Amino acid sequence: MLPLHNLHFTGETEEQKPTMSTSPCPSSPLTGPALPASVEKMIQRICEEQRQEPLDAAVRGQLDQLGEEASLDILRRISTQTIRKSFNGYIRVCLGKEARTQGTGNLSPSKRSAASISPSPVGSPDGFSPHSPIAKRTLFSPSRENSPLLALCDLEFRKAFLILNYTGRKKLEEHMKVDDIMMLKDLPMRDFETKVWDAVGKDFINKEDRIQYLDWDSGKTHLYHCHVHQDGTYVFKGPFLGNKRTHLQRELGDDNVLIVKFPVEASDSSNKMVRIAEEGILIGLRHYRFFVFKDGGKEEKKKSQTSVKCFFVRFESLAPCEEREQYILANKLVCEARSLFMHVNMVSTMAKYMARFSLILSTTIKLQVDLASVTIERIEDIPCRDKNNCIVRDEEGEPLIHTDGTGFISEDLALKTPKDFSRAKYINDGNFQRFLDPVNCEEKSPELKGSEAHTKEPLRNTILIRPSMIKVETDSRLINAQSFNSLEIVKISQKPKRTFLSKNLIALLSYGGVPKECFLKILEEELEHSRSAYCKKLAALRAALNHGEIDDDFTVARMILSGVPLNEPYLQHRLSFLAKEERKALKGGRLPIRESFYLMGTTDPTGILESHEVCVILDNGQISGDLLVYRNPGLHFGDIHRLKAVYVKGLEEIVGNAKYAIFFSTKGERSVANEMANGDFDGDMYWVSRNPELLDSFKVGKPWRRMHSTPSVPSKKPNELSEKELEHELFQLFKKTLFQRSNPMGVAADSWTAFMDRLLILGDGCADETDRMKGPMHQLVDKYYDALDAPKSGKKVVIPDELKAEKFPHYMGRANSYHSTSILGLIYDTVEKSLQSEDLPAKDVKVSKLPYFDVEIPKDGWILWGKRYAEYRTEMSAAMDLKDKEARNAAADAVTNNYKQLLYHAPEFEESKRDVEEIYRDALAIYNVVYEHAERVRDIGKCGFAWKVAGPALFKLFLKNAETEKVKNPFLCSPTVLQDLFN
Repeated sequence: MLPLHNLHFTGETEEQKPTMSTSPCPSSPLTGPALPASVEKMIQRICEEQRQEPLDAAVRGQLDQLGEEASLDILRRISTQTIRKSFNGYIRVCLGKEARTQGTGNLSPSKRSAASISPSPVGSPDGFSPHSPIAKRTLFSPSRENSPLLALCDLEFRKAFLILNYTGRKKLEEHMKVDDIMMLKDLPMRDFETKVWDAVGKDFINKEDRIQYLDWDSGKTHLYHCHVHQDGTYVFKGPFLGNKRTHLQRELGDDNVLIVKFPVEASDSSNKMVRIAEEGILIGLRHYRFFVFKDGGKEEKKKSQTSVKCFFVRFESLAPCEEREQYILANKLVCEARSLFMHVNMVSTMAKYMARFSLILSTTIKLQVDLASVTIERIEDIPCRDKNNCIVRDEEGEPLIHTDGTGFISEDLALKTPKDFSRAKYINDGNFQRFLDPVNCEEKSPELKGSEAHTKEPLRNTILIRPSMIKVETDSRLINAQSFNSLEIVKISQKPKRTFLSKNLIALLSYGGVPKECFLKILEEELEHSRSAYCKKLAALRAALNHGEIDDDFTVARMILSGVPLNEPYLQHRLSFLAKEERKALKGGRLPIRESFYLMGTTDPTGILESHEVCVILDNGQISGDLLVYRNPGLHFGDIHRLKAVYVKGLEEIVGNAKYAIFFSTKGERSVANEMANGDFDGDMYWVSRNPELLDSFKVGKPWRRMHSTPSVPSKKPNELSEKELEHELFQLFKKTLFQRSNPMGVAADSWTAFMDRLLILGDGCADETDRMKGPMHQLVDKYYDALDAPKSGKKVVIPDELKAEKFPHYMGRANSYHSTSILGLIYDTVEKSLQSEDLPAKDVKVSKLPYFDVEIPKDGWILWGKRYAEYRTEMSAAMDLKDKEARNAAADAVTNNYKQLLYHAPEFEESKRDVEEIYRDALAIYNVVYEHAERVRDIGKCGFAWKVAGPALFKLFLKNAETEKVKNPFLCSPTVLQDLFN
């Protein structure tokens, strides 16, 4: 098979970029006391960079009395400022301020130091006193051998970070000595975590914030978090283990990337945020600076309190042991470091700067090729031309092109793409099964982005790119500088999954003439499937497979396939939950639609297709006939096109046996993609339908054409700003994105929905009223499309009051609403009625055990797992109290995984080397303890612990004991295969 590639490419020469030249520090002999190496190094750096004389003995003595940590804080602040008179005088001023602050008796808990990251006596691991707090060190510890911060540098970074996390807001040096740290140095990570938790963590941070993993050395991504408080202090969280790795992490290393979360409750902490951005963050003796941010949109907002993520990266270290190691960002300015990824200073506006640079945060797969051997050739874009063969231009005078974002990749490179791409994004680069047949995919680099159609033409190790794919031009001044060369795959065109309609698509189809009955028929079929899930295995299994990702890794499907009867109480409870989730989706217009697909779009390389024609390749090759084609998030009446799929013989000779793509024409006055919500072909997915009911009744409207354009905002080019001005502007942009209260895109979309609902209710009987409403709707569509592009264009989109809806249909859940009788209102009401009439509260289900598992349990097993289950409930309750969804899910997973480890002595049943009979015995103990507790409290939902933790063992045990089961060795089956079969 041969999907389309969506890729990034970064490419520069391999020569090392020369570092900045610095003036040596005057070679006067040192006077005064010897200071810690980290302090000496910082003094030396300031002297060199700002051409200052060495410090005199009196000032050195004052720093000696202040201590290493506080001294570093002062010096770090000075390093970000310009010393106008003398270095000695500047330090005296800072020391005076420090003394006045301490004299108030209100010493800042942070001083923004690495160790300043909640309180009571400290417990102890082996080697610590088990009954008394660890002896406090004096704050003043100038000697190198007694510095806990220096001792951290001898540890793996993840271990050092964990100590700083578990220290909370306490001073590290007050609670851990150098010897305490060094005696833990060589412990395996799991044992290390336990010791540090006992020593400091259990007293200084909340239990739900404990970091417990069983697979520390699995090769997963380590994520290091920093949470900034409104008072400017910060704490560290993590390291967390993740399955995905960004281009930034891949090039710099996980430990050199810090994910920083700023407070979003109010913007009155703005000045403190700016100070952190200017000064950076110290982790131990490592210095991290503001580097990049990204707004993840609605999907990211679902996981966390804010959709905006900020990333700091390490630039230098004050630790002597790390100074000896080569680090690519050492001694570089931030702008120089960014140029290693892309020459982002070449973009035309500040808005585009971070929009383009944040591409380094994409989760990608690195194509394992030697880029030195890859030939990259430029081919021309195909412009749109009118009947007179003149190039067509947009409202800003830019030429319109048909091939926006499309190129070609040679077959040998395409073959290196991972076959199971969705899974490959969660594993190490290169450690995946490759395609036996060539592929097409969407690929990108920070400087290049687009879809690459595989070509069978006689090319090897070649990528053909067009100017429209180049997002950032090369800076000729840096042509020989070092860069991170990389070819990244974002996604590939894959076999379409079950396809669903959306609220907007239903509205547009309904407006175009598709009768209500068409949608209501689909809805009734789905509700019937949902009702049958309680009593029919086929319907139950379908529901379980469709929602397996939110069901503890397909637990319900595994129960059904293991032979657990459908009337089992917990299974009924979970089926009820899945049915409700399914109906909630239906309520929002997520109706399945047959003969419809989502396909990656690209352009016809043969030039044969006419403007109204497309070529669509599915499982069995090219298809023919009329199609409806749409691109999310289109709102215009003409965003659904009727096109004709035709067979193109010449295409086979170019793309071979490629599948699952739609090829658009390169003829006509406008690109079809541009006519649909201002789209392009750099990885966009298109809804394609040959559903006969839709085709028979839908009447297309005139294609979208911009009528109301938002003017561009004057902006300086990034390369016109000084380094300091640039960093200031970028962080101001981050703050604006983080704190923005207005959402023009959301306002436009909501008002459009309200007006469209009104149109659907009026129908064809009120032509004057509908015509009057279309004017504001056209303006809203243009505003919406401008808002979509605003992060890149920099346009300031404002929705005027006259375009804002005053009332909204009831299904939108707004206070000022009316009861809608449109198709969307009918769908909502039908599902809502179904939800209310068939509710199945968990507390009303009688708890009963399966006969095979209702056995006598040994007393020791009962006591052990009774105690552990009580602990689990406490820990899980604390985890679920976390406000941040992402943190809540991570904490809940960690709690569950801990009890799996206790049962299997391994992360999972299949990996366990424990005697299987012992596992069965404990699994039965868990089952009986949990079910009897659920029966006492009359809450069947409490039974989840048994199936989450002991499920795999219980499934196998049930199959083993079931009288009707004759298969000694049950066969394995992929959930994906089952999903394909059922859908």
